[in-house]
Amino acid sequence: MVGASRGIGSVTAKALARSGAKIMLAARDEKALAAVAAEIQAEGYDARFVSVDVGDQQSVERLVEATLGEFGRLDIAFNNATDGPTPQPLADMSVDDFDRAIRINIRGTFLGMKFQVPAMLAAGGGSIINMASLAGVQGVANLAGYVTGKAGIIALTKVAALDYADRGIRVNVLAPGPILTHHLEAAGEQAQRQAARATPMRRLGTADEVAKAVLWLACDESSFITGATLPVDGGQSAGMKPEIMYRQGEMPRARD
Repeated sequence: MVGASRGIGSVTAKALARSGAKIMLAARDEKALAAVAAEIQAEGYDARFVSVDVGDQQSVERLVEATLGEFGRLDIAFNNATDGPTPQPLADMSVDDFDRAIRINIRGTFLGMKFQVPAMLAAGGGSIINMASLAGVQGVANLAGYVTGKAGIIALTKVAALDYADRGIRVNVLAPGPILTHHLEAAGEQAQRQAARATPMRRLGTADEVAKAVLWLACDESSFITGATLPVDGGQSAGMKPEIMYRQGEMPRARD
């Protein structure tokens, strides 16, 4: 699984290991990967790690080859690499920053599936879970690169799901809303309160809740689901829930 060094990735890696999976961890930060692998191994589960650049074809190909070399097959893939957004109006965004968002999100997910799919076909099938965001479904102001990257992941997921639906491979995508990870923790308590108030559930999601969604999509309990975009967003994708609700049958009066 890619993007396993921290946050949702590391929590999901531990959850998959506890469910019985042998895990190949991958990310850019080799030191962080080693720490996560050590935690999993300390619990008695099997985990290895490989440093990877998801935008580099040879690096991603080596990751899949290393997984097959260690475990002999690939049954589940979680493409979780992302690039933290820097909010700014579209015209103020540098071309390099936009290109980086596309490289990590769209190119990275494409390359992952390009090499994961043949390995899964050789094993008789499998489940691929890609990580997008609610921002890729609804759009968010001042996040041109991030939104475009996440929307591209959703589009790639649908195409891959259709291409391999009758060949034993399921491909789905998660679209989380505000989840309490290191990015939101670094933003501070005020940002966390605002994000929580924006959800109909009036709270932040947790990495553990996202991990449970990954596990469900990875297992046979979701065996008839492919090409789906699963929101993990506290109800945000359903619509708006104003904090001040009017009593049933009562409407606000128009001002003169």
